[in-house]
Amino acid sequence: MIGKALSRTMLALAATLAVGLTLAACGDDDDETTGDDGGETASTAIEANPDNEGIELTIGSKNFDEQFILGEIYAQALEAAGYTVNKDLNLGSEQIALKALSSGEVDGYPEYTSTALTSFFGFAPEDVPGDPQQAYEDSQDEFANEGLTAFAPTPFSSANAVGLLTETADELGVASISELEGATEDLTLAGSPECRERVDCLKGLEDNYGLSFGRFTPVDIELRYEVLDKGDADLSILFTTDGQLAESDEYTLLEDDQELLPSGNVLFVASEEAVEKAGPGMQETIEKVQESLTLEVMQELNARVSLDRQRPEEVAADYLQEAGYVE
Repeated sequence: MIGKALSRTMLALAATLAVGLTLAACGDDDDETTGDDGGETASTAIEANPDNEGIELTIGSKNFDEQFILGEIYAQALEAAGYTVNKDLNLGSEQIALKALSSGEVDGYPEYTSTALTSFFGFAPEDVPGDPQQAYEDSQDEFANEGLTAFAPTPFSSANAVGLLTETADELGVASISELEGATEDLTLAGSPECRERVDCLKGLEDNYGLSFGRFTPVDIELRYEVLDKGDADLSILFTTDGQLAESDEYTLLEDDQELLPSGNVLFVASEEAVEKAGPGMQETIEKVQESLTLEVMQELNARVSLDRQRPEEVAADYLQEAGYVE
């Protein structure tokens, strides 16, 4: 059923798909369009390749809504390209996901350049390149050393962020993380269990910003807004791509004025064995379907799952169809 949320998503898609994407409604009567040289340009639609038949791929993801959506987008796109696809879309944290990939449990999963560089490869947050292309190249090199292949990144990037209710920010009189200094002893910070040891989370806030929280509450990622709404935490680690941020001004993200929380574009990481058995169609398909994933589009897709309670597989299917990748 096409509801309010789908309309929101399509408004965002309409603004971004104009760059390089040809939707059926915008083209000629035929499915193909004519280029400046009089020839026909390729359609954005994914075509099933007989060479992919019988090749099985297992696509994984980490354990939160955005990853579920991305995992579904990639899995469904690969199915459209003719592969036999299995899904393991609730692997857990990045460390668990990487272990699953390295052991062959999955053939590939979406990861963030910032997470890869800081959590896997020992980069300090301040050393993560601000240039997305450089961050991708650094990640690609590091993954290659581990026998893994990183595909080209998404247009959107995501970062951890310290968030709170806007009314709480007003009461505290803070707009940046540094302005929390001296006020956190009586405040509770919520974050994922692994946040304790991550330099782009609690550990970094303590070591780099010098903050000392009254209490740290580990919560499931899905509850990062609920703990604020219920008053169980004063601050929570949020994501800049969260759908809630596109919906209202109820929440405020504090400025990361020391640039501790690096942003990262998503790149699909696959084992060399998977890349070899899948052939070029795997990378071509994945990179094609992420061309229109801007920040605004990703926020809207997240909103449909997190706020409107639609299933990730349905949201992914609608995205692929409306973008012209599948019929």
